[in-house]
Amino acid sequence: MQPRQAWMDEAEQRISDIEDKLIENNEAEKKTEIKAKGHDLRIRGISDSLKRNIRIIGVPEEEEREIGVEGLCDQIIVENVPNLGKDTDIKIQEAQRTPIRFNKNRPSTRHIIVKFTKYSGKERIIKAARGKKSP
Repeated sequence: MQPRQAWMDEAEQRISDIEDKLIENNEAEKKTEIKAKGHDLRIRGISDSLKRNIRIIGVPEEEEREIGVEGLCDQIIVENVPNLGKDTDIKIQEAQRTPIRFNKNRPSTRHIIVKFTKYSGKERIIKAARGKKSP
């Protein structure tokens, strides 16, 4: 009877240790995911500061058929950043959809890349959009 009880106690201790390690691993994985998201945001901020391009995500492709990509971008700017929508200094040089990249795990619409004539126009739109998002 004694050896069986000792064997059961040892097995329960092993199971408990494995459960503790599993919890620690899950917490560490969550922390690394949070760090990775933070790094992605910083990288995005750095890359945004180096180019005159803005990437617009999540716009259905049906909307662009009537007014074109550049007209759609103008409309999005007016809707989301109304105080800058009437500004004549901000001009779009080029707007286009990104190429299709098929990914079974993440079906989504193609992004729109908008290139502005001046870097200052892009900066003003980003600053206004971030100011709108923060409050």
